[in-house]
This record gives sequence, structure tokens and C-alpha cells, in this order.
Amino acid sequence: MNKVQIEITIPHLFRCPISLDLLEDPVTLCTGQTYDRSSIEKWLAAGNLTCPVTMQKLHDPSIVPNHTLRHLIDQWLQLGHQFDPGNSATIDYLASLKHTLQSHDSTLENKVQALDKIRVLSYEYCSFKKSCFIQLSFLPLLLELVFGTEYAQLSRNHMEFKEVALSCILKLLPLVSLEPLNMIKDESKFTTFMLLFEKDSVSIKISLCNLIESTASSSKTEDICYMLGNSQKLVQEIVLICHQNCELSKAAIKALSALCSLQSNKESLVRAGAIDGIIRYISGCETKEKNLAPLAMNIIEKLMVLESAKEALVNNPKGVETLVKMVFKVCNQECSEGAVEVLLIVCDDYRSAREEAIGAGVLTQLLFLLQSQCGTKTKTKARMLLKLLRSKWSEESMKI
Repeated sequence: MNKVQIEITIPHLFRCPISLDLLEDPVTLCTGQTYDRSSIEKWLAAGNLTCPVTMQKLHDPSIVPNHTLRHLIDQWLQLGHQFDPGNSATIDYLASLKHTLQSHDSTLENKVQALDKIRVLSYEYCSFKKSCFIQLSFLPLLLELVFGTEYAQLSRNHMEFKEVALSCILKLLPLVSLEPLNMIKDESKFTTFMLLFEKDSVSIKISLCNLIESTASSSKTEDICYMLGNSQKLVQEIVLICHQNCELSKAAIKALSALCSLQSNKESLVRAGAIDGIIRYISGCETKEKNLAPLAMNIIEKLMVLESAKEALVNNPKGVETLVKMVFKVCNQECSEGAVEVLLIVCDDYRSAREEAIGAGVLTQLLFLLQSQCGTKTKTKARMLLKLLRSKWSEESMKI
């Protein structure tokens, strides 16, 4: 490819905003704008303390190599005429969509249309497109659009815009680094997060629960996972929706499971009423074919390392009874095993739990379980629970 051809076909993203030439050594300023190293160094050496594109004052004049963009440019140059023309078009198309979202001149309707197009593109996964989404910093932009505006100032149309933006964020999460999620730690953004959770639509609540779930999937977002899990107000809101709309309650259980993945969050979950919320959810699962009862049971198992969690379960009027009902589930061995495991723990520590379990028919349930086709592990735990109940009953009878 000769120089004339290169100049004609250089994607806009690959040009230095100062020289308008192909970026040879791309570096990024604190404003997120990328320039060729030689061009931006001349700009700074001339005494300029602003970003040439945004004209923002540079609170940090350091420059950082942009390896992702360097890789894209190298790929473009190496392939030469074999480089898929569609890739150049994709770069410019995504850049134009980003401009639409950033521009103060764009109408809300145009921004929603841009979000819809981004959502469609995120379905069509390819490594090149993934690099483009990363390089163009779409996730930080969308997070800023959702959480960077004060809730009180928003119209209904703006809320609908945030709803679409949140769905785009969730589509992009599997494609990009999750580190930008840490911006929610900012006090004002977290305040907006809470207001959206408390006051808005079922759809937005589900999206926010899914966002919480994603914070547990990367070590880079452990801090925000901890912050969310230790917000009593947020966890209480999640607990409240555990027994509401089917899809909403499923999202809530997944969010609680994610927060429970951190040991440091567990005490906070118990204080916020997670045990009671999960028991209500499991109780309601008896009449629903598709549910997350096994995941809910797994959360209770994880929380049983805490004395406060055991007390919460035993003190719940339906706690032990609900677990007994889940002991023999023909179509859900995982749930049966979890229920037996939790009963083993609380029945060993609490006489009231043993009495309640026996009164609720746990012995019959365990015998049915042992006669079923359940796995060896589940049967072993069932026998352990029967042995425990028998030995404790014998000890208590002797005392009498």
C-alpha cells in the first residue's frame, strides 16, 4: 500500500488530532485523548497545559503508551491491501457513535439510536471489534452517562435513555476490562446508583443487579464489590425484591450470591436480612418450575460460617421448616444436598432447630431421600443428619 493509498484510507481513529498523520507512537493523556508522542511532546514543551482536543486543563501532564491502539495500527499496516475494508468502516462507525453520545448538540433521540446500534454491534463478537470497544473507551463513557448525572434533574425520557445505556453496558461487559466499574466508588455516582435502585423501573433494577453480579467476576473490581456489599441500604433493597417479580427476584439472588463471594461482605449481608429474604425466596420456589433455589441454598451454606447467620436462620419462623421441605426434591439433587448440609450445621448447634426439624417431618424426608436415586455424597450427608438427630435425642432423653 503506497503513501497516497494510506492517506486516503487511514481510519479517523488512527490519525493524530494534532498532525492529522498516522499515529506512529500513540500515547494517551489523563483526559483520555490519544496523540502521537512527538506531536504532544512539542505541544507540552511549548508551555501548553491543556488537552488540544478537549481544552481541559491537565491535572496530570504525564503521557501513557496506548498499546491497544498500537496493536490495531500494526494489524492494519501488516495486512495492507488484505485488511478488511469493513474494519476501517467499523472503526469510523464506532467513533461516530461515540461522538454522538458525547456531543451536547446531539438530541436525546439520536443518542438512544446510537445506543441501540452499539447494542447490536456488541452481539456480533469478533476480536477486532472487541479491541475497538476497548480503545474507544465505550464502557467508561456509558458508565458516566448512567451514573454521572444527578437523578433529581432527570426527566422520564432521560430515565429511558439510562435504561438503554445500562443494557448496552451489560452487553459490553464480556468484551472489555471491568476495571472502569470502579468509578461507581465515587460518592456522587454511588448516590445515583442507589437512587436508581430505590426509585426506578423493574428493568433498571434487574440491570443494576446484573451489574452487581459482574463485580464478583474479576479481581480488578473487588473493591467495588466490597463497597456494594457493605452498603446496608443497598443490600436491604436487594433483599426486599427477593420475593417479587420472577425475573427481578432471580437477578436479586444472583446479586446476593456475587456479594457473598467476598468473606468481608458476609456479616453485612446477614445484618441486612439476607437470610430472611432468601428463605422467603426459597419458600416461594415450591410452586415455580424454573427457579434459583439451588443458588439461594448455596448462599445460605456460605453464610453458615457466621454465628449471626445461624441465629437468623433458627429465629426465622419458617427457616428450618423451609429447609426440611427442600430435603427431598426429586428433580433438584443440588438443592437437597444443600438443605441437608445446612440442617446438619444448625441441628448440631441448636436444640430448637432439631425439635422444629423433627416436627416438620425431616425424618420422613430423609428416609425418602435415602431411597431415591440421589448421589452418594447426598446420601452420606443424609445418614449423618439422621445419626446426629438420633444421638442428640438420646442424650436429651437421658438428661430427662
